[in-house]
Amino acid sequence: MSSDLEAEALVRSALQANDPRLLFQAFLVLTRNAGAADLQPLVASMSAFADEEPFLASVVTGVALSRLGSPSAVPHLERALVLFDELGLHGDPLYLESAIFVTLTLIRPHEARLKYAAHVDRLAFDPAARARLLAMIGLADAWAGNLVRGQAEMLEARDLAIQAGRPDVQAEVTSWLIKCEALRGDLAASAAHLAEARALAARNGSEWVAGHTVEGSAALHFAQGDTEAWVAMLELMVANGMGVDSGLVFEYRWELATHHALHGSFSAATHLLAGVPPAPVFLPGGPAMAAWRSWIEAPDDEQRMHEFEAVLPELTQPAERLPRARMSWLLGAHHGRQGRRAPAVRLLEAACAGYATIGAGGMLTLAESDLRAVTGGRPSYTPPPPLAAKAGEAALTGAEIRVAVAVADGLSNKEAAERLFVTVKTVEFHLGNIFRKLDVRNRTELARRRDTL
Repeated sequence: MSSDLEAEALVRSALQANDPRLLFQAFLVLTRNAGAADLQPLVASMSAFADEEPFLASVVTGVALSRLGSPSAVPHLERALVLFDELGLHGDPLYLESAIFVTLTLIRPHEARLKYAAHVDRLAFDPAARARLLAMIGLADAWAGNLVRGQAEMLEARDLAIQAGRPDVQAEVTSWLIKCEALRGDLAASAAHLAEARALAARNGSEWVAGHTVEGSAALHFAQGDTEAWVAMLELMVANGMGVDSGLVFEYRWELATHHALHGSFSAATHLLAGVPPAPVFLPGGPAMAAWRSWIEAPDDEQRMHEFEAVLPELTQPAERLPRARMSWLLGAHHGRQGRRAPAVRLLEAACAGYATIGAGGMLTLAESDLRAVTGGRPSYTPPPPLAAKAGEAALTGAEIRVAVAVADGLSNKEAAERLFVTVKTVEFHLGNIFRKLDVRNRTELARRRDTL
């Protein structure tokens, strides 16, 4: 059954059975395939159950409004999380998925693992539900600045979705993988998943997934060094207002305006900024957006560059690790072009360190190139070795990464099992795979690689 038909069948069943849970399941299916406008009929249907299921009603209303870019979404989403805790809904898989969904919609990816990962590990799910939950936890990890762990979780989720015969879930998580892998420097995998996501989006008729493939494609072109294609994708994304759900709508516009300003197209840069309201400070990178905009208006003004750099320390949230590294890179590279070696090296080293910390090997390679152009040699910062399996071995799965982190933290097998809500035998099984895949002999060698897990 196609996803569209499945959603329609679920909606009909829910309305006929007067069952808000069935109605909400249809809503979740639609969020993986439909556009914002298509969600509105379900909002009206769910409102009839506001007293019976206040949590689910708040989720549906908040998510639908968020997809439309409405600020009125936030109170509904905040209320949903309050109800989730007050009503003790952690043990219900449907409510748990909803809470993670809401947390991501509120752009708080760093809270997802902390609040919900243990419940995901503990509860029993069918493969399709587990795929969806692991996909969201993985997306949250990547978004919060742990691309290594996020990539592993999303790859595991994709495999589960394939096993479950759920192309809609497979399409969504695959579309998220494109950008993650491009940032990581896994360009062949990113390109393969771009083609896969496009085909799945066409098969499912998914406006939602198609939008993510565009954003992923932009990241891939950038990582490949194809500036012309990257700019073309930015123009498409800005014209269509993409990035509302991730809070990147201003960053995309600022990136495009920066490109035009640094290449002498000041009229194009000015046009992009004209009439655009200030970026909200609560969005990722928001505290630095005003200074970035000021610099775009006069890119050779050294004072504005210093003012832009001065606000970068305010980007302290996990979801701001990536934009902070990018802003440092932009400033450092331009100082270098202007012949100011000291600030160029300082900022480019900060960018390289930032990318290395989050596992963005693709971006690190490009930023290092600009650093070498300034220093004439190798950068002084040496990133930690990437988490990689030895030749001939598959990458660690998400479950294996969770065990590896626990053991590298110094926990015994029993303590790791308690932390992860699994059996000791499960920990022992994963640990054997981890040692083999990473070619480490013992827990001490694994602990030395803790920062790359």
